[in-house]
Amino acid sequence: MTDALAIVISFVYVFGVLGLAETLRRALRLGVEFTRKGVHIGVGMWAFGTAALFSSPWAAIVPPAAFVVINYVSYRRNLFQAMESADKSNLGTILFPLAFIAMTLIFFDRSKALFVASLMPLTWGDSFAAIVGRRWGRHRFTLAGAARSGEGTLAMLALSFVSVALTLLGFGWPADVVLLYALPMAFVAALAEAISPAGLDNLTVPGAGVLVWTLIDLLLRNGVN
Repeated sequence: MTDALAIVISFVYVFGVLGLAETLRRALRLGVEFTRKGVHIGVGMWAFGTAALFSSPWAAIVPPAAFVVINYVSYRRNLFQAMESADKSNLGTILFPLAFIAMTLIFFDRSKALFVASLMPLTWGDSFAAIVGRRWGRHRFTLAGAARSGEGTLAMLALSFVSVALTLLGFGWPADVVLLYALPMAFVAALAEAISPAGLDNLTVPGAGVLVWTLIDLLLRNGVN
């Protein structure tokens, strides 16, 4: 498959996710925060499609780069209501594709497994942290000015670990190496999400992942395991 065709498929997929979310929002009268997280998960899972279809990271960043602009216009004009928060201080929809671009450029040529895994805490952990925190959060706390709940943070920890571990296992990594990467990634991702203001976790969570991967690689190269 050519990268040009992969770009077209990427746009079809993402607009399909947005269209489905908007249709469900209207038909089932779903809350925007619910459909917003559904879009978050759906778009994040396109990391698998990106890894499978693209041969060049520079072509792979074309769709997310376009959606930085598209999402900014939607943020200002409320075009895609299913993904727009009422809180206009939350720039998460704009920062998410920026994170996708960064992870593509950092990991795509190095390791497709790490590229996909680096986006899983943001895709699954962050989404369920918000859902669980709003629905069942009872033990509230504030770190670095960010209000969170213990229940949401535990959901972030659990879903980050599971999503990273399953991704690496799916790419054929041995279980002991998967644990070596997934456990610290989950803890650091949960910490980053807990202390990040609304929306900024879309950058800090994958950024924390880069630090974890780099540190583990350095330790392994120096014979520490």
